[in-house]
Amino acid sequence: MTTTQFDSRLVIVGKEYQSRLLVGSGKYRDLEQTRLATEASGAQIVTVAIRRSNIGQHPDQPNLLEVLPPSRYTILPNTAGCYNADEAVRTCRLARELLDGHELVKLEVLADQTTLYPDLVETYQAVEVLVRDGFKIMVYTNDDPIAAKRLEEMGCVAVMPLAAPIGSGLGVRNPYNILTIVENARVPIIVDAGVGTASDAAIAMELGCDGVLMNTAIAGARDPVLMASAMKKAIEAGREAYCAGRIPKKRFASASSPLDGLFF
Repeated sequence: MTTTQFDSRLVIVGKEYQSRLLVGSGKYRDLEQTRLATEASGAQIVTVAIRRSNIGQHPDQPNLLEVLPPSRYTILPNTAGCYNADEAVRTCRLARELLDGHELVKLEVLADQTTLYPDLVETYQAVEVLVRDGFKIMVYTNDDPIAAKRLEEMGCVAVMPLAAPIGSGLGVRNPYNILTIVENARVPIIVDAGVGTASDAAIAMELGCDGVLMNTAIAGARDPVLMASAMKKAIEAGREAYCAGRIPKKRFASASSPLDGLFF
């Protein structure tokens, strides 16, 4: 096994994953499309919005876990739709109850419905409570290196800075901020939100991110299953390019065939 092959694994709370692509489970046409796109993505971690998805709390409705079984996927309950710490904490506790003691959660506490940016004050408050409760928190935040480091120091097991606003498809808007976050981190850094197409995912991975989480970019595509396949390849290519080490950028040309050593 080469160094690059070994480095291809994502590790979250001691568990290894072959895929560095994490996907959401919302916004699809139906559960069958959810299943097909998730399979095409190769993802092993799937986020589930507890306030919007049925994972058993409504026995008379279709259950998402029937097409995304926990025996095959790591289900990552998230607090999407929460706008204060109290709501987020209650949602995480509900998820733990529904998933038989599951402690790995994705925390997001939003500031408003227009930008869907994180409310960092409420996020910090929720982290303090959830860490005391024994939760393993993967936390959504903005692309602020100071905030990212603070969340790591508070006990989050992964930090998830946005690339751009949720669902915007704008790609990585502040690559140097993301790079600074990566360089200073001792926990996995996973870009969350803003990816629009495969090249965006590759850029995030080339910056050294440990993974990328996306939902709208796949579910909102004209062909979600095909886009899921494209994203899988982009994540792999971006990680390989990062591990291989790109050439430095230069202002002028550099001949690929130098003149030194010519026979004539």
